[in-house]
Amino acid sequence: MLYFFKRIVPASWLRIYHYGLARFAAFWFGQPSKKLIVIGVTGTNGKTTTTYLLAKALEASGFKTGCTSTALMKIGDREWLNKTKMTMPGRFFLQRMLRDMVRAGCRYAIIETSSQGIVQYRHLGIAYDMVVFTNLTPEHVEAHGGFEHYKEAKRALFEHLTRQSEKVIDGVLVRKAAVINADSEYASYFSEVPGLTNVLWYSYSGKQGLAPTDVTLDEYGSQFAVQGTSISISLPGRYNIENALAVLAACSWFGIDVQKAGDRISNAQVPGRFQRIEAGQPWTVVVDYAPEPESFKRLYEALQFIPHHRTIQVLGSCGGGRDVARRPILGRLAAERADLVIVTNEDPYDDNPNAIIDQVARGAIDAGKKEGETLFKILDRREAIFKAMELAKPDDLVVLTGKGCEPWICLAQGKKIPWDEAAVAREAIQAIHS
Repeated sequence: MLYFFKRIVPASWLRIYHYGLARFAAFWFGQPSKKLIVIGVTGTNGKTTTTYLLAKALEASGFKTGCTSTALMKIGDREWLNKTKMTMPGRFFLQRMLRDMVRAGCRYAIIETSSQGIVQYRHLGIAYDMVVFTNLTPEHVEAHGGFEHYKEAKRALFEHLTRQSEKVIDGVLVRKAAVINADSEYASYFSEVPGLTNVLWYSYSGKQGLAPTDVTLDEYGSQFAVQGTSISISLPGRYNIENALAVLAACSWFGIDVQKAGDRISNAQVPGRFQRIEAGQPWTVVVDYAPEPESFKRLYEALQFIPHHRTIQVLGSCGGGRDVARRPILGRLAAERADLVIVTNEDPYDDNPNAIIDQVARGAIDAGKKEGETLFKILDRREAIFKAMELAKPDDLVVLTGKGCEPWICLAQGKKIPWDEAAVAREAIQAIHS
C-alpha cells in the first residue's frame, strides 16, 4: 500500500508528509533526544563502522550508549542486526529507539545519518549535539538529482546542528561541535557552515588535527599511535584507521582519555564489514558491504594484505533506478582486481535484474574478462555463491560484496525475501568442502 502511495503522490506533498511526521513522532515519544547527547555520523563511506566504534568508545566514559546504523542497533549491552533495510529508519522507529535509550539509562546516542534520511526530514525531530563527517564521494547522485544536491543534503545536517539549543545533561553543559576529516576535499564546505564554532579535525595524512603515527597494517588489523598512545584495532585497512581517528577525535571533545577509548574499540567487529567466514575451508572468504566504487577500492586496499593465490569476486548492483552509472564501473573494478568475476543479483527493486547484471558484466568485459571463462553471470545469488566456492582452490580468496549483513533481497513492488550472506557462504563451503 505504502509503495503505491509513494508512486502517485506529488513530491511536494511527500515533503510536507515527511516534515509533519518527523515533528509529530518526536512529540509523540516525548522529545527523547533532548535528554541524550546525540551524535550524527554522516558521509559516504565509513559511517556504519564509525557509528558502532563510537558507541563502543564512548562507553569508556562509564555511561551506557546506544546507536542506530545500517548494520546494527544498540541500546546499552543489547545489540541486534538492523532488519529495516534502511540506514536511517523511519521517524517513529528512530524516536522509539531514542526513548528506549533514555529508559535504559544511556547518556549517548549515535545515529548514522544518511543523505536520503535528511531529504525526508528524518533528522528534524532530533536534537543533535555533534556531527561527525567521514568523507564524500559520488553516491545516490541520481536519487538526489546530482552531486551538488547530494552535498547540500549532507550540509543540511550541519545547519540543523547549529540551530539546536545547547543542553544540560546531568548538570553538564553540552557544547555543539563537528568532527571533520581534513583530508576530504569538501572539508571546508562543511566546516564553514555559518554558526558552526567548534570544529575538531582529524586526518590520516597528518594535514590537520588528530593524526596517526607508526602505522602498521596487516590482514588481521591495524596498529598506530595517536598523541604518543598506541592503538590497535582488529579492522584492517587505512580506511578503518580513518574511522578510528574520527571516533577518537569525538571522544576527546567529551573528555574521554585516548587510551581508554582505544581499548574499547580494540576488538570491535561490525557484522558484514570485512567479515571473515570460517567453516574449515582451505581458502579465505570475506563478506563486505562495499556497494559503490570508492568503498570497493578501499576494500581491495585492505584485501591486499591477505596472502592468496587467485581472487574470486561475487558482486551485483542495486536497482530501483539508483546510481545506474556505477554498474559498469563496479564491473570494471572487479575485473581489474579479481581473477574470476561472478555477477549476480543484489537488490533489483523495480529494475530488471538481468539488465542490471548485464550492465555490471559489460564493465568486466570491457576490462578483459571473457564470459564462461573468467566471467560468469548467475541470476540467483545463492547459486552464484555456491559457484564461487566450487571454483575456489586452496589459498584462493573469495570476496562477496554488495549485501554485507543485510537481511533482505528487495524485489519489485515492495516485495522482499529473507537473506543472510554469511549463512549462505557457510552453507556453500560445507556443501563443497565436506
